[in-house]
Amino acid sequence: MSEPESQKIYEEEKRRDYITAATWGTFVSIPLNLSCTFMDQAMYPALAAKFFQARLISVSVTALAWLWFKTKIGRAHPQVSIMWFTSPMLMILWMIYEANDHARYSPYYAGLNIIMLGMGLLSSWAYIQNLVTSVFVLAAYVWISLAMQATQVSSILNNATFLMLTAVLVVVGSVANSRQRLREFTLRYELDKNRRALETSLAQLKENEAQLIQSEKLASLGRMSAGMIHEIKNPLNFATTGLFTLRKKGKHLAPEQQADYAEILKDVEEGVNRVKTIVSDLRMFTHPDTEQRDRVAVGEVVNAALRFLNNECKEKVVFEQALPADMTIWANKNKLIHVLTNLLQNSLDALKTKNFTNEKPTVKISGRMENGVSFLTVHDNGPGIAAAHLDKIYDPFFTTKDVGEGMGLGLSICYRIVREAKGKISVRTEPGKFCEFTLEFPATEKTPATNLK
Repeated sequence: MSEPESQKIYEEEKRRDYITAATWGTFVSIPLNLSCTFMDQAMYPALAAKFFQARLISVSVTALAWLWFKTKIGRAHPQVSIMWFTSPMLMILWMIYEANDHARYSPYYAGLNIIMLGMGLLSSWAYIQNLVTSVFVLAAYVWISLAMQATQVSSILNNATFLMLTAVLVVVGSVANSRQRLREFTLRYELDKNRRALETSLAQLKENEAQLIQSEKLASLGRMSAGMIHEIKNPLNFATTGLFTLRKKGKHLAPEQQADYAEILKDVEEGVNRVKTIVSDLRMFTHPDTEQRDRVAVGEVVNAALRFLNNECKEKVVFEQALPADMTIWANKNKLIHVLTNLLQNSLDALKTKNFTNEKPTVKISGRMENGVSFLTVHDNGPGIAAAHLDKIYDPFFTTKDVGEGMGLGLSICYRIVREAKGKISVRTEPGKFCEFTLEFPATEKTPATNLK
Protein backbone atom coordinates (compact mmCIF):
# COMPACT_ATOMS: atom_id res chain seq x y z
CA MET A 1 0.00 0.00 0.00
CA SER A 2 2.24 2.75 -1.31
CA GLU A 3 -0.35 5.30 -2.42
CA PRO A 4 -0.39 8.38 -0.15
CA GLU A 5 -4.18 8.53 -0.35
CA SER A 6 -4.66 4.91 0.74
CA GLN A 7 -2.05 5.29 3.50
CA LYS A 8 -3.88 8.34 4.80
CA ILE A 9 -7.23 6.53 4.78
CA TYR A 10 -5.66 3.53 6.53
CA GLU A 11 -4.17 5.68 9.28
CA GLU A 12 -7.48 7.45 9.75
CA GLU A 13 -9.25 4.11 10.09
CA LYS A 14 -6.71 2.96 12.67
CA ARG A 15 -7.21 6.19 14.61
CA ARG A 16 -10.98 5.71 14.74
CA ASP A 17 -10.62 2.08 15.81
CA TYR A 18 -8.09 3.04 18.48
CA ILE A 19 -10.53 5.58 19.92
CA THR A 20 -13.32 2.98 19.96
CA ALA A 21 -11.08 0.38 21.63
CA ALA A 22 -9.78 2.86 24.20
CA THR A 23 -13.29 4.07 25.03
CA TRP A 24 -14.46 0.52 25.64
CA GLY A 25 -11.29 -0.24 27.61
CA THR A 26 -11.78 2.69 29.98
CA PHE A 27 -15.48 1.93 30.32
CA VAL A 28 -14.89 -1.72 31.27
CA SER A 29 -11.76 -1.28 33.41
CA ILE A 30 -13.42 1.06 35.93
CA PRO A 31 -16.03 -1.40 37.33
CA LEU A 32 -13.59 -4.34 37.07
CA ASN A 33 -10.97 -2.41 39.01
CA LEU A 34 -13.39 -1.49 41.80
CA SER A 35 -14.82 -5.01 42.01
CA CYS A 36 -11.38 -6.33 43.05
CA THR A 37 -11.74 -4.48 46.35
CA PHE A 38 -13.26 -7.68 47.82
CA MET A 39 -10.15 -9.60 46.80
CA ASP A 40 -7.97 -6.99 48.56
CA GLN A 41 -9.98 -7.49 51.75
CA ALA A 42 -9.55 -11.27 51.56
CA MET A 43 -5.86 -11.30 50.60
CA TYR A 44 -4.43 -8.37 52.56
CA PRO A 45 -6.93 -7.12 55.19
CA ALA A 46 -4.39 -4.79 56.75
CA LEU A 47 -3.74 -3.07 53.42
CA ALA A 48 -7.34 -3.15 52.13
CA ALA A 49 -8.05 0.52 52.95
CA LYS A 50 -4.80 1.73 51.36
CA PHE A 51 -5.40 -0.45 48.29
CA PHE A 52 -8.93 0.94 47.98
CA GLN A 53 -7.53 4.47 47.87
CA ALA A 54 -5.10 3.37 45.15
CA ARG A 55 -7.97 1.90 43.18
CA LEU A 56 -9.95 5.14 43.48
CA ILE A 57 -6.97 7.09 42.13
CA SER A 58 -6.56 4.59 39.29
CA VAL A 59 -10.21 4.70 38.20
CA SER A 60 -10.17 8.51 38.42
CA VAL A 61 -7.21 8.63 36.04
CA THR A 62 -8.98 6.14 33.77
CA ALA A 63 -12.12 8.31 33.83
CA LEU A 64 -10.00 11.28 32.77
CA ALA A 65 -8.71 9.21 29.87
CA TRP A 66 -12.32 8.43 28.89
CA LEU A 67 -13.15 12.14 28.96
CA TRP A 68 -10.03 12.87 26.84
CA PHE A 69 -11.34 10.62 24.07
CA LYS A 70 -14.60 12.60 24.07
CA THR A 71 -12.87 15.90 23.27
CA LYS A 72 -11.97 17.15 19.79
CA ILE A 73 -8.26 17.28 20.63
CA GLY A 74 -8.41 13.83 22.18
CA ARG A 75 -10.00 12.34 19.07
CA ALA A 76 -7.32 13.99 16.93
CA HIS A 77 -4.48 12.66 19.12
CA PRO A 78 -5.76 9.50 20.83
CA GLN A 79 -2.30 7.92 21.29
CA VAL A 80 -1.35 10.68 23.71
CA SER A 81 -3.60 9.20 26.39
CA ILE A 82 -2.27 5.77 27.36
CA MET A 83 -3.72 6.19 30.86
CA TRP A 84 -6.53 3.74 30.13
CA PHE A 85 -4.15 0.78 30.50
CA THR A 86 -1.02 2.23 32.22
CA SER A 87 -2.97 3.46 35.23
CA PRO A 88 -4.14 -0.02 36.43
CA MET A 89 -0.71 -1.50 35.55
CA LEU A 90 1.13 1.00 37.72
CA MET A 91 -1.44 0.45 40.49
CA ILE A 92 -0.86 -3.33 40.51
CA LEU A 93 2.93 -2.93 40.44
CA TRP A 94 2.66 -0.60 43.45
CA MET A 95 0.39 -3.09 45.27
CA ILE A 96 2.91 -5.90 44.71
CA TYR A 97 5.68 -3.74 46.15
CA GLU A 98 3.53 -2.50 49.04
CA ALA A 99 2.31 -6.01 49.99
CA ASN A 100 5.95 -7.20 50.17
CA ASP A 101 4.61 -10.76 50.05
CA HIS A 102 7.96 -12.56 49.91
CA ALA A 103 6.28 -15.88 50.52
CA ARG A 104 4.24 -15.78 47.30
CA TYR A 105 5.61 -12.62 45.61
CA SER A 106 1.98 -11.58 45.44
CA PRO A 107 -0.49 -13.39 43.19
CA TYR A 108 -1.40 -9.92 41.96
CA TYR A 109 1.06 -10.40 39.12
CA ALA A 110 -1.83 -12.29 37.45
CA GLY A 111 -3.57 -8.90 37.15
CA LEU A 112 -0.70 -7.76 34.94
CA ASN A 113 -1.36 -10.73 32.67
CA ILE A 114 -5.04 -9.82 32.45
CA ILE A 115 -4.29 -6.18 31.59
CA MET A 116 -1.79 -7.14 28.88
CA LEU A 117 -4.27 -9.62 27.37
CA GLY A 118 -7.04 -7.02 27.44
CA MET A 119 -4.73 -4.46 25.83
CA GLY A 120 -3.80 -6.96 23.11
CA LEU A 121 -7.44 -7.81 22.40
CA LEU A 122 -8.69 -4.23 22.29
CA SER A 123 -5.78 -2.84 20.23
CA SER A 124 -4.54 -6.00 18.58
CA TRP A 125 -3.00 -4.15 15.60
CA ALA A 126 -0.86 -1.72 17.68
CA TYR A 127 2.07 -4.13 18.04
CA ILE A 128 4.66 -1.39 18.77
CA GLN A 129 2.58 -0.10 21.66
CA ASN A 130 1.97 -3.63 22.96
CA LEU A 131 5.67 -4.56 22.68
CA VAL A 132 6.87 -1.49 24.57
CA THR A 133 4.22 -1.92 27.27
CA SER A 134 4.96 -5.63 27.72
CA VAL A 135 8.70 -5.05 28.06
CA PHE A 136 8.07 -2.26 30.57
CA VAL A 137 5.72 -4.40 32.69
CA LEU A 138 8.09 -7.38 32.71
CA ALA A 139 11.12 -5.25 33.62
CA ALA A 140 9.17 -3.32 36.29
CA TYR A 141 7.89 -6.53 37.92
CA VAL A 142 11.37 -8.09 38.07
CA TRP A 143 12.89 -4.86 39.44
CA ILE A 144 10.19 -4.50 42.14
CA SER A 145 10.41 -8.16 43.12
CA LEU A 146 14.19 -8.00 43.48
CA ALA A 147 13.85 -4.86 45.61
CA MET A 148 11.62 -6.66 48.11
CA GLN A 149 12.93 -8.30 51.30
CA ALA A 150 13.87 -11.98 51.40
CA THR A 151 14.15 -12.28 47.66
CA GLN A 152 13.37 -15.76 46.23
CA VAL A 153 14.67 -15.98 42.70
CA SER A 154 12.68 -19.12 41.90
CA SER A 155 9.34 -17.47 42.62
CA ILE A 156 10.31 -14.35 40.72
CA LEU A 157 11.44 -16.47 37.76
CA ASN A 158 8.19 -18.45 37.85
CA ASN A 159 5.96 -15.37 37.78
CA ALA A 160 8.16 -13.52 35.29
CA THR A 161 8.00 -16.53 32.95
CA PHE A 162 4.21 -16.38 32.86
CA LEU A 163 4.35 -12.61 32.24
CA MET A 164 6.87 -13.13 29.43
CA LEU A 165 4.72 -15.83 27.79
CA THR A 166 1.72 -13.53 27.94
CA ALA A 167 3.78 -10.70 26.42
CA VAL A 168 5.00 -12.92 23.60
CA LEU A 169 1.44 -14.04 22.79
CA VAL A 170 0.19 -10.44 22.83
CA VAL A 171 3.00 -9.06 20.63
CA VAL A 172 3.03 -11.96 18.11
CA GLY A 173 -0.75 -11.84 17.90
CA SER A 174 -0.59 -8.06 17.36
CA VAL A 175 1.90 -8.42 14.50
CA ALA A 176 -0.19 -11.12 12.80
CA ASN A 177 -3.39 -9.16 13.30
CA SER A 178 -1.81 -5.95 11.99
CA ARG A 179 -0.66 -7.66 8.79
CA GLN A 180 -4.03 -9.30 8.29
CA ARG A 181 -5.75 -6.00 8.93
CA LEU A 182 -3.54 -4.27 6.35
CA ARG A 183 -4.28 -6.96 3.74
CA GLU A 184 -8.01 -6.70 4.35
CA PHE A 185 -7.91 -2.91 4.13
CA THR A 186 -5.88 -3.02 0.90
CA LEU A 187 -8.37 -5.43 -0.66
CA ARG A 188 -11.32 -3.30 0.45
CA TYR A 189 -9.62 -0.12 -0.78
CA GLU A 190 -8.84 -1.61 -4.20
CA LEU A 191 -12.35 -3.05 -4.44
CA ASP A 192 -13.89 0.32 -3.59
CA LYS A 193 -11.52 2.07 -6.00
CA ASN A 194 -12.44 -0.34 -8.81
CA ARG A 195 -16.13 0.03 -7.98
CA ARG A 196 -15.92 3.82 -8.23
CA ALA A 197 -13.97 3.54 -11.49
CA LEU A 198 -16.59 1.15 -12.85
CA GLU A 199 -19.43 3.49 -11.85
CA THR A 200 -17.62 6.37 -13.55
CA SER A 201 -17.11 4.27 -16.69
CA LEU A 202 -20.76 3.22 -16.73
CA ALA A 203 -21.87 6.83 -16.33
CA GLN A 204 -19.53 7.86 -19.15
CA LEU A 205 -20.83 5.04 -21.35
CA LYS A 206 -24.42 6.14 -20.74
CA GLU A 207 -23.49 9.73 -21.53
CA ASN A 208 -21.62 8.66 -24.68
CA GLU A 209 -24.57 6.53 -25.72
CA ALA A 210 -26.90 9.52 -25.31
CA GLN A 211 -24.48 11.69 -27.26
CA LEU A 212 -24.22 9.15 -30.07
CA ILE A 213 -28.00 8.98 -30.26
CA GLN A 214 -28.10 12.77 -30.38
CA SER A 215 -25.40 12.79 -33.08
CA GLU A 216 -27.40 10.29 -35.12
CA LYS A 217 -30.48 12.48 -34.75
CA LEU A 218 -28.47 15.47 -35.93
CA ALA A 219 -27.13 13.48 -38.89
CA SER A 220 -30.66 12.43 -39.80
CA LEU A 221 -31.78 16.03 -39.44
CA GLY A 222 -28.95 17.09 -41.76
CA ARG A 223 -30.01 14.59 -44.41
CA MET A 224 -33.61 15.67 -44.04
CA SER A 225 -32.56 19.33 -44.22
CA ALA A 226 -30.77 18.71 -47.51
CA GLY A 227 -34.02 17.43 -49.00
CA MET A 228 -36.05 20.27 -47.50
CA ILE A 229 -33.59 22.83 -48.89
CA HIS A 230 -34.12 21.45 -52.38
CA GLU A 231 -37.89 21.62 -51.94
CA ILE A 232 -37.71 25.20 -50.61
CA LYS A 233 -35.42 26.38 -53.39
CA ASN A 234 -37.94 25.71 -56.18
CA PRO A 235 -40.75 27.86 -54.67
CA LEU A 236 -38.19 30.60 -54.05
CA ASN A 237 -37.26 30.55 -57.73
CA PHE A 238 -40.94 30.83 -58.63
CA ALA A 239 -41.29 33.76 -56.20
CA THR A 240 -38.23 35.47 -57.70
CA THR A 241 -39.62 35.06 -61.20
CA GLY A 242 -42.97 36.40 -60.05
CA LEU A 243 -41.32 39.44 -58.50
CA PHE A 244 -39.54 40.16 -61.78
CA THR A 245 -42.87 39.99 -63.60
CA LEU A 246 -44.60 42.18 -61.04
CA ARG A 247 -41.84 44.76 -61.31
CA LYS A 248 -42.37 44.93 -65.10
CA LYS A 249 -46.13 45.24 -64.66
CA GLY A 250 -45.71 48.09 -62.21
CA LYS A 251 -45.21 50.63 -64.99
CA HIS A 252 -48.87 50.21 -66.00
CA LEU A 253 -50.07 51.52 -62.63
CA ALA A 254 -51.14 55.08 -62.08
CA PRO A 255 -48.20 57.39 -61.31
CA GLU A 256 -49.46 58.13 -57.78
CA GLN A 257 -49.49 54.35 -56.95
CA GLN A 258 -46.12 53.42 -58.35
CA ALA A 259 -44.08 54.70 -55.35
CA ASP A 260 -45.99 52.60 -52.80
CA TYR A 261 -46.03 49.65 -55.19
CA ALA A 262 -42.24 49.81 -55.68
CA GLU A 263 -41.63 50.08 -51.93
CA ILE A 264 -43.80 47.05 -51.14
CA LEU A 265 -42.18 45.11 -53.98
CA LYS A 266 -38.74 45.99 -52.61
CA ASP A 267 -39.65 44.71 -49.11
CA VAL A 268 -40.95 41.42 -50.53
CA GLU A 269 -37.84 41.05 -52.70
CA GLU A 270 -35.53 41.66 -49.71
CA GLY A 271 -37.42 39.03 -47.70
CA VAL A 272 -37.16 36.47 -50.49
CA ASN A 273 -33.46 37.22 -50.97
CA ARG A 274 -32.88 36.76 -47.25
CA VAL A 275 -34.59 33.34 -47.33
CA LYS A 276 -32.50 32.44 -50.40
CA THR A 277 -29.31 33.40 -48.54
CA ILE A 278 -30.28 31.26 -45.54
CA VAL A 279 -31.10 28.32 -47.81
CA SER A 280 -27.79 28.78 -49.62
CA ASP A 281 -25.92 28.75 -46.31
CA LEU A 282 -27.75 25.63 -45.14
CA ARG A 283 -27.12 23.93 -48.45
CA MET A 284 -23.41 24.65 -48.16
CA PHE A 285 -23.48 23.44 -44.56
CA THR A 286 -24.92 20.07 -45.57
CA HIS A 287 -22.89 19.74 -48.78
CA PRO A 288 -21.18 16.33 -48.96
CA ASP A 289 -17.98 17.74 -50.47
CA THR A 290 -16.32 18.83 -47.21
CA GLU A 291 -12.70 18.08 -48.11
CA GLN A 292 -12.26 20.59 -50.92
CA ARG A 293 -10.21 23.65 -49.93
CA ASP A 294 -10.14 26.98 -51.65
CA ARG A 295 -9.31 30.62 -51.11
CA VAL A 296 -12.11 31.79 -48.81
CA ALA A 297 -13.02 35.41 -48.11
CA VAL A 298 -13.10 35.80 -44.32
CA GLY A 299 -15.84 38.46 -44.42
CA GLU A 300 -18.23 36.06 -46.15
CA VAL A 301 -17.55 33.34 -43.59
CA VAL A 302 -18.12 35.71 -40.66
CA ASN A 303 -21.38 37.02 -42.14
CA ALA A 304 -22.63 33.48 -42.78
CA ALA A 305 -21.85 32.43 -39.19
CA LEU A 306 -23.59 35.50 -37.80
CA ARG A 307 -26.69 34.77 -39.88
CA PHE A 308 -26.97 31.35 -38.25
CA LEU A 309 -26.89 32.97 -34.81
CA ASN A 310 -28.90 36.09 -35.67
CA ASN A 311 -32.07 35.22 -33.73
CA GLU A 312 -30.14 34.28 -30.62
CA CYS A 313 -27.91 37.33 -30.40
CA LYS A 314 -30.03 40.07 -31.97
CA GLU A 315 -30.27 43.12 -29.70
CA LYS A 316 -28.57 41.18 -26.85
CA VAL A 317 -24.91 41.23 -27.74
CA VAL A 318 -22.73 43.90 -29.32
CA PHE A 319 -20.73 42.56 -32.27
CA GLU A 320 -17.62 44.38 -33.37
CA GLN A 321 -15.73 43.50 -36.55
CA ALA A 322 -12.24 44.55 -37.58
CA LEU A 323 -11.44 42.56 -40.71
CA PRO A 324 -9.25 43.60 -43.66
CA ALA A 325 -11.32 43.82 -46.83
CA ASP A 326 -9.02 41.50 -48.77
CA MET A 327 -8.38 38.97 -46.00
CA THR A 328 -8.56 35.36 -47.21
CA ILE A 329 -7.97 31.91 -45.75
CA TRP A 330 -6.99 28.74 -47.59
CA ALA A 331 -9.53 26.31 -46.14
CA ASN A 332 -12.84 24.57 -46.72
CA LYS A 333 -15.53 27.22 -46.53
CA ASN A 334 -18.15 24.92 -45.08
CA LYS A 335 -15.86 23.70 -42.30
CA LEU A 336 -14.61 27.20 -41.58
CA ILE A 337 -18.19 28.38 -41.06
CA HIS A 338 -18.67 25.40 -38.74
CA VAL A 339 -15.61 26.39 -36.67
CA LEU A 340 -16.58 30.06 -36.45
CA THR A 341 -20.20 29.22 -35.60
CA ASN A 342 -19.02 27.00 -32.74
CA LEU A 343 -16.69 29.66 -31.35
CA LEU A 344 -19.37 32.35 -31.55
CA GLN A 345 -21.95 30.04 -29.96
CA ASN A 346 -19.56 29.33 -27.08
CA SER A 347 -19.05 33.07 -26.61
CA LEU A 348 -22.81 33.70 -26.55
CA ASP A 349 -23.36 30.88 -24.05
CA ALA A 350 -20.58 32.24 -21.83
CA LEU A 351 -21.94 35.81 -21.94
CA LYS A 352 -25.30 34.54 -20.63
CA THR A 353 -23.64 33.35 -17.41
CA LYS A 354 -22.02 36.69 -16.50
CA ASN A 355 -23.72 39.61 -14.76
CA PHE A 356 -22.81 42.83 -16.57
CA THR A 357 -22.95 46.19 -14.80
CA ASN A 358 -20.59 48.76 -16.33
CA GLU A 359 -20.20 47.14 -19.76
CA LYS A 360 -22.27 45.43 -22.41
CA PRO A 361 -21.91 41.82 -23.57
CA THR A 362 -19.53 42.14 -26.49
CA VAL A 363 -17.99 39.83 -29.07
CA LYS A 364 -15.12 41.16 -31.16
CA ILE A 365 -14.11 39.48 -34.40
CA SER A 366 -10.81 40.71 -35.75
CA GLY A 367 -8.30 39.56 -38.31
CA ARG A 368 -4.93 40.29 -39.83
CA MET A 369 -2.49 38.83 -42.32
CA GLU A 370 1.22 38.41 -41.67
CA ASN A 371 3.76 36.65 -43.89
CA GLY A 372 1.13 34.75 -45.78
CA VAL A 373 -0.68 33.63 -42.61
CA SER A 374 -4.23 34.73 -41.72
CA PHE A 375 -5.07 35.28 -38.06
CA LEU A 376 -8.75 35.29 -37.09
CA THR A 377 -9.64 36.13 -33.48
CA VAL A 378 -12.92 35.75 -31.57
CA HIS A 379 -12.84 37.73 -28.33
CA ASP A 380 -15.63 38.03 -25.73
CA ASN A 381 -15.83 39.80 -22.39
CA GLY A 382 -17.48 36.84 -20.67
CA PRO A 383 -16.38 34.91 -17.55
CA GLY A 384 -13.38 33.29 -19.28
CA ILE A 385 -12.08 29.77 -18.72
CA ALA A 386 -10.78 28.47 -15.39
CA ALA A 387 -7.08 27.58 -15.36
CA ALA A 388 -7.92 24.02 -14.29
CA HIS A 389 -9.94 23.49 -17.48
CA LEU A 390 -7.53 24.93 -20.04
CA ASP A 391 -5.76 21.65 -20.78
CA LYS A 392 -9.10 19.83 -21.26
CA ILE A 393 -11.14 22.15 -23.47
CA TYR A 394 -10.23 20.28 -26.68
CA ASP A 395 -10.97 16.85 -25.16
CA PRO A 396 -14.03 15.10 -26.66
CA PHE A 397 -17.08 15.19 -24.35
CA PHE A 398 -15.49 17.67 -21.93
CA THR A 399 -17.91 20.44 -21.04
CA THR A 400 -18.63 22.75 -18.12
CA LYS A 401 -22.22 23.30 -19.22
CA ASP A 402 -25.16 21.74 -17.43
CA VAL A 403 -26.49 18.39 -18.55
CA GLY A 404 -28.49 18.76 -21.74
CA GLU A 405 -26.93 22.10 -22.71
CA GLY A 406 -23.86 20.78 -24.50
CA MET A 407 -22.19 17.56 -25.54
CA GLY A 408 -18.62 18.77 -25.18
CA LEU A 409 -17.81 18.09 -28.83
CA GLY A 410 -17.69 21.63 -30.29
CA LEU A 411 -14.10 22.59 -29.51
CA SER A 412 -12.76 19.09 -30.17
CA ILE A 413 -14.31 19.21 -33.66
CA CYS A 414 -12.97 22.74 -34.20
CA TYR A 415 -9.50 21.57 -33.19
CA ARG A 416 -9.64 18.65 -35.64
CA ILE A 417 -10.91 20.83 -38.52
CA VAL A 418 -8.22 23.46 -37.94
CA ARG A 419 -5.45 20.87 -37.79
CA GLU A 420 -6.72 19.19 -40.96
CA ALA A 421 -6.44 22.57 -42.72
CA LYS A 422 -2.80 22.82 -41.54
CA GLY A 423 -3.77 25.56 -39.13
CA LYS A 424 -3.54 26.24 -35.40
CA ILE A 425 -6.02 27.17 -32.70
CA SER A 426 -4.98 28.80 -29.43
CA VAL A 427 -6.74 30.36 -26.48
CA ARG A 428 -5.94 33.27 -24.19
CA THR A 429 -8.15 33.94 -21.20
CA GLU A 430 -8.41 35.67 -17.86
CA PRO A 431 -11.10 34.27 -15.56
CA GLY A 432 -13.82 36.81 -14.89
CA LYS A 433 -12.68 39.18 -17.67
CA PHE A 434 -12.38 37.69 -21.15
CA CYS A 435 -11.75 34.72 -23.41
CA GLU A 436 -10.06 34.89 -26.79
CA PHE A 437 -9.62 32.17 -29.42
CA THR A 438 -7.18 32.75 -32.28
CA LEU A 439 -7.23 30.76 -35.52
CA GLU A 440 -4.14 30.64 -37.75
CA PHE A 441 -4.58 29.48 -41.35
CA PRO A 442 -2.61 29.68 -44.57
CA ALA A 443 -3.77 32.69 -46.55
CA THR A 444 -3.07 30.87 -49.83
CA GLU A 445 -2.30 27.37 -50.98
CA LYS A 446 1.41 28.21 -51.31
CA THR A 447 1.87 29.39 -47.74
CA PRO A 448 4.89 27.53 -46.24
CA ALA A 449 3.86 25.03 -43.60
CA THR A 450 6.74 26.20 -41.38
CA ASN A 451 4.90 29.45 -40.78
CA LEU A 452 2.21 27.56 -38.88
CA LYS A 453 4.33 25.38 -36.68
